[in-house]
Amino acid sequence: MLAKRIVPCLDIKDGTTVKGINFVNFRDAGDPVELGAQYSDQGADELVYLDITASHEGRKTFTELVKKVAARISIPFTVGGGINELKDVDRLLSAGADKVSINSAALRNPSLINEIAANFGSQVCVVAIDANMENNGWLCYLNGGRIPTDKQLFDWAKEAEDRGAGEILFTSMTHDGVKTGYANEALATLADSLHIPVIASGGAGKMEHFRDAFILGKADAALAASVFHFGEIGIGQLKDYLHHEGINVRI
Repeated sequence: MLAKRIVPCLDIKDGTTVKGINFVNFRDAGDPVELGAQYSDQGADELVYLDITASHEGRKTFTELVKKVAARISIPFTVGGGINELKDVDRLLSAGADKVSINSAALRNPSLINEIAANFGSQVCVVAIDANMENNGWLCYLNGGRIPTDKQLFDWAKEAEDRGAGEILFTSMTHDGVKTGYANEALATLADSLHIPVIASGGAGKMEHFRDAFILGKADAALAASVFHFGEIGIGQLKDYLHHEGINVRI
C-alpha cells in the first residue's frame, strides 16, 4: 500500500504566506521560501503553493518565487493560481515545479485538463476543487471561493479524472480553517468513485483529524496550512502519531 502523504499548503498573497478562515479574514504566516524549506527539512512529503488571488486578479502565477522554492527544497511541490494555458504550465515546470494545480481555469475550460495530460502527462495535472455544502449537495466554486458554478463536486471530479487529471485536491470551503476535521464523508465518496489519488483539504485542527481523513475519508494525502504555519502540529510529531495509529507514512 502506498504511504499516505502529509502536504503543507502555502497560500500566497502579495508575496507572503497567508491563512484565512472559510476563504476570508487572512493573516500573515511568513516567508514562503523559508517556510517551504522548513517543511522540507521536517519531513513533509510534498508542498503546495497557491497564488490565491491570481485568478481573481487576472494575472499569472509567481515564476520567480517558484525558482527560489525549487532551489531550497528537496521534495516535490505543486503550484497553482492563474494557470490558464499550456504556456503557463511549461513556464512553471521549467522554473522547477513538479506539478500544477488548476481550478477556475479547468471549470471554465475543461479541455485544459486534456491538454495538460496529453502534453505533460497526467502526473503533472492536479485538479483542485473548492466546494461548499449547500442544500444537501456540494457546489463547486470559481476564483478562490468567490463565484458559485452549476457543477457538483462528485460529477466534476469524475469528469476531471476522465479528462486526464492525475489527482483531485478537494477543499471543503465549509470546513476551511475552522479546525473541526475534514469532510470525511465526501472524501470517502470521492475515493470510492475515482481511480486517482484524492488529497483532503480544509478542516485540520488536531492530529486525530489527519488519522480520520485517511481512515474514514480514505484520502491518499492530507493537506493543511495553519496548524503547520503557526506551530500547532509538528510534521515529525504528526507522522509518529499516524504511524502508531497504524497508518503507513514515510518516517
